[in-house]
Amino acid sequence: MGQPPRSIPLDFSRRDPADSDERARAFHEEMERRRSVREFSPDPVPRAWIERAILTASSAPSGAHRQPWRFVAVSDPAVKREIRLAAEEEERKNYGGRMPDDWLEALAPIGTDAEKPYLEVVPWLVVCFEEGHSFDAEGERRKNYYVKESVGIACGLFIAALHRMGLATLTHTPSPMGFLGKILERPAQERPFLLFPVGYPAEGTVVPDLRRKSLEEVSAFIEG
Repeated sequence: MGQPPRSIPLDFSRRDPADSDERARAFHEEMERRRSVREFSPDPVPRAWIERAILTASSAPSGAHRQPWRFVAVSDPAVKREIRLAAEEEERKNYGGRMPDDWLEALAPIGTDAEKPYLEVVPWLVVCFEEGHSFDAEGERRKNYYVKESVGIACGLFIAALHRMGLATLTHTPSPMGFLGKILERPAQERPFLLFPVGYPAEGTVVPDLRRKSLEEVSAFIEG
């Protein structure tokens, strides 16, 4: 048996109910305005903001606290172009017959296609990789647990952090995404999970007029 885990007091303050209600309302209203964007401005975004969003993402809970994610941020124009060309090559195969008809039909209202010029225009591309395993201080391989669940939560916090600071993004999945690991020279245990273009929306950007599901459609309550 090893040593018991080190513990510290929980840093938590119970809020006044009125304050909690106001915070909940304000955060919901702010996130309700969040939309995925496919038209970006080339205006620069400070690296410090990207770092802060990644740190926020890394506050996510994870299986056995392994934090099985790696965020790789790219601003180099040459690398962004290489990613765009590779992504469009895969997407042409997808839209050209690899995706089933029902998937193409579901995408039709959003208006997407194989062309992804924003991957070069946007100031930052951030790729989140999931780590199926990691290595301890002695270099021994150790399995990570609940990897997809953990990485999914971290990505959600990353999106919320970007929106909170006034930036826009898109969850881009040019499947298959193996080319990202090759271009970014990531180790074999890291698998691409999501590609995030990060920046400001372009002037005059429009988005599909979509309706989010109501509370009744996305929840069920069993109360005593």
